[in-house]
Amino acid sequence: MISKSGALEAQHRQIRWAQTLLWLVPALWTVNYIVARKAPGVIGPYLLALGRWAIAGFVLLVIAGPELWRERAAVLRVWWQYLILGALGMLVCGAWVYQGARSTEAINIALIYAASPVLIGLGAAGWLGERLGLRQMLGVALALAGVFNVVVKGQWAQLANVQFVPGDLWIVAATVAWAAYALLQKLWSSGLSATARLAAICMGGVVTLLPFALWESTQTGFTQWGMSALWLVLAAAIVPGLGAYWIYGWAQQVLSASRVAVSLYLGPLYGGLAAWWLLGEVPGWHHLVGAALILPGVFLVTTGAARSARGGVLVVERGVE
Repeated sequence: MISKSGALEAQHRQIRWAQTLLWLVPALWTVNYIVARKAPGVIGPYLLALGRWAIAGFVLLVIAGPELWRERAAVLRVWWQYLILGALGMLVCGAWVYQGARSTEAINIALIYAASPVLIGLGAAGWLGERLGLRQMLGVALALAGVFNVVVKGQWAQLANVQFVPGDLWIVAATVAWAAYALLQKLWSSGLSATARLAAICMGGVVTLLPFALWESTQTGFTQWGMSALWLVLAAAIVPGLGAYWIYGWAQQVLSASRVAVSLYLGPLYGGLAAWWLLGEVPGWHHLVGAALILPGVFLVTTGAARSARGGVLVVERGVE
């Protein structure tokens, strides 16, 4: 029999682990930005995403297969939830990021994705009844202005002459999808472990990706099968796939969606340094100005949400208490 003090200590230990591991999430996702930029001419975006999540899903099924079999009735009752989460998290946040990286820079991806906590905060207010105060609304305005500054390359006064990069719009769509993915995981509570739930979501993702990947395999100029393509698929499957998604999903079970989203603060820093070091993408002034707007904006949104918490649990955690 575990004493009350022992249970509290175990809970606090779990919270400390979650807070520590969250520092790794943006670094693990940075690998995905590098893979995305290396993929054009080697492997198509839908085939890359399918390979990534098929491998990650297989590993997760091996680990969580017995649990999924025991809970098969509960999983099948809400099969549509896993299909939607798979479409958002693996199709849109996977293949569309790779599609966007064909025409935009890795640092743009990292900066635009940094606005995800803002969208999560807005979603928590709209879907879950969390109050959005003046401080948070100011943060939303700053962060969105920062994203727009990156997309228009800082040319606010010459918007008519700006040549928009389609890749940035793909990344904006993926950012919105990530916010929806994070919020729906909190809204649709589950009795599955983090590993089993991610395995079920992976299956949903593979189902939604398959028709697009089959179509892409018939097109010319997308994929050149070989070791380069295989290494990109393996890197995407293991590091950002299994690593980042598992930590993020597990941490959301321990902490709140808004608090976990704070880890995305570090995305522009990790992503920018990696892009500069590995890809030779030197940051421009519009990146620096965008970061100067996005990061304080995200800080205002998420700290405003955190101050409404009681005992470390936000309104956004309803359904998993």
